[in-house]
Amino acid sequence: MPDSDRRIRSRLEQLVASASVSSTDPGWDQGNRQVVELLASWLEDLGFHTEIQPLSASGHKANLVATRGSGPGGLVLAGHTDTVPFDEGRWHSDPLSLDERDNRFYGLGSTDMKGFFPLALAAAERFTGTALKQPLIILATADEESTMCGARSLAAAGYPKARAAIIGEPTSLVPVRMHKGIMMLGASITGRAGHSSNPSLGNSALEGLHAVMGELLAYRGELGQRYPNPAFEVPTPTLNLGRVHGGDSPNRICGHSELHFDLRLTPAGSNAAVLAELQSRLRALGVQRDLAIEVRQLIEDVEPFEQPADSELVRLAEQLTGHSAEAVAFATEASFLQQLGMETIVLGPGSIDRAHQPDEFLPLEQIHPCVDLLALFIRHYCL
Repeated sequence: MPDSDRRIRSRLEQLVASASVSSTDPGWDQGNRQVVELLASWLEDLGFHTEIQPLSASGHKANLVATRGSGPGGLVLAGHTDTVPFDEGRWHSDPLSLDERDNRFYGLGSTDMKGFFPLALAAAERFTGTALKQPLIILATADEESTMCGARSLAAAGYPKARAAIIGEPTSLVPVRMHKGIMMLGASITGRAGHSSNPSLGNSALEGLHAVMGELLAYRGELGQRYPNPAFEVPTPTLNLGRVHGGDSPNRICGHSELHFDLRLTPAGSNAAVLAELQSRLRALGVQRDLAIEVRQLIEDVEPFEQPADSELVRLAEQLTGHSAEAVAFATEASFLQQLGMETIVLGPGSIDRAHQPDEFLPLEQIHPCVDLLALFIRHYCL
């Protein structure tokens, strides 16, 4: 086995073994500091200047910005260091121990997306001793799988900046230039409790919930007419009714109910505008039914993302990969990096179909092509 392949395997072994689950459930949520420090040590050995940016008072959550070279242009290779929670009993191997079988690397985060970092480092190693005319930046973020606080912090700070950015989420090495946004929302319906023997004694928040559901489903149809995009497999915005709660007894008129739902807009839509419209419509429904109906965000939203088809980065990615750029339904940190003024695409090894489930794996056959591809991007933007 060549030394470069041994380093890729060793680095991925260490990253997978460093648990870094992020979750809105405090029982699962962990830090990513160990992952960031591993990456920083390897990058320093390659001549990068590293900056660890704490995101929490304890410092157990942090971003890493590693830079080699200087100038106003350059390239960012970006990824997130966290993983989703896991059900160890459903894996056929230890999720926190890299296992090679069937020409695959199995392990938590192997494809989503710790596996990208050893390949980005392997591409950077090819330019050791070569003077870079523009900077190469390796960016590692925290909490993409939950709050996206790492990417939000970078966008707020306006740093780092380069000419182009590639986010190494699993796309099977096919460039992605569009994805839908996501809002996770809660609708709270407050009525008036009373004895069920006489409906006039109360105002049912469950019946109000039924009306809210009907209004949301009607609105979903309107959004589909307003913001269609045939580039997506599901060519319209989606709105999913995900969780309901209400009532406490069959013989009591329900005084309060709650509905949680998610809404994923195509790039033509605006999260803020749609949220404001939703809030206005549901408040009006509440007035009509003498209910208090409020809509709030459960977590901060992610805007839809689109990189123009005729941009330099998209054209280059299509040329180098031999694939036309695609659109995907899952959300990434791309809109935040785009806010920094960089042309941005999503392009990485592995398949999103293997993410967030037991026996996640990275196909070995994609490792060398990914390293070769990233090296070509580095040569174009940094030399």
